[in-house]
Amino acid sequence: MNKKISIVIPVYNSSKFLHKTVQAVDEQMKKSNWNLELILVEDGSPDNSFEVIEELAKEFDYIKGIKLSRNFGHQIAVRTGLSYAAGDYIAIIDDDLQDPPSLLPRFFEQLENGYEVAYGIRKKRKEDKLKKMAYLGFYRLLSIISDTKIPLDSGDFCVMTKNVKDKMLTLKEQNPYLRGIRAWVGFKQIGLEYERSGRIEGESGYSLKKLIKIAKDGIFSFSSIPLQVISLLGNIGLIISILFTLFTIFRYFNNEIEVAGYTTSLSCSCFSALSF
Repeated sequence: MNKKISIVIPVYNSSKFLHKTVQAVDEQMKKSNWNLELILVEDGSPDNSFEVIEELAKEFDYIKGIKLSRNFGHQIAVRTGLSYAAGDYIAIIDDDLQDPPSLLPRFFEQLENGYEVAYGIRKKRKEDKLKKMAYLGFYRLLSIISDTKIPLDSGDFCVMTKNVKDKMLTLKEQNPYLRGIRAWVGFKQIGLEYERSGRIEGESGYSLKKLIKIAKDGIFSFSSIPLQVISLLGNIGLIISILFTLFTIFRYFNNEIEVAGYTTSLSCSCFSALSF
């Protein structure tokens, strides 16, 4: 394969094990004889991850380090890396070796066979039961309500052509949900099952708050149902307000209301809501 390869890795709290990840990529590069650039995007990490990146860049000349000004989140870090990727084929993997670089040749082979995207489908996850159940429920809920068909149990681990990468970057979402964007842009895609490994060290940078945010971004970006529900609730509230106002006016003309100005104030509130 004579294509230039770009691998994008978002980095967060990874200073203790990042060298292992880079070593695994380097070993696979030598086996596969890749023309490689490795893009490490430090996402405002509180540890010394970027200093480690700088040291690694001295040892491996194909490393490109990017430091974000603060913690913007995994998805924006990946998108930033994609914007710097100059390869013909681009891969996205995590920094903790849960998505092993040794799987990449199998994925790149699909691009050589005419596919534009090959994404991983997690057959098994070595994570705690609560997190497994949360992921399982979210992916199936999103699959049901999404206006775009997003493959079940697929993550950000994937390879794509430069053409797909360029199309994804045209979407300037403030809170991107990249696996949804990847599905939305279309092109010929294939999913490959794999067993996701456990983390090589430490704990996931995904806190419960961050996981909920990504779930929210996915649901609100790729389903019209939340907007429809909000609109429905607003219309129901408006109808109730109008009916209550009419009922109050009826009581007023039947001399059942003794408080001066009550009916007028309520009617004005109703018409204000209508004009809004």
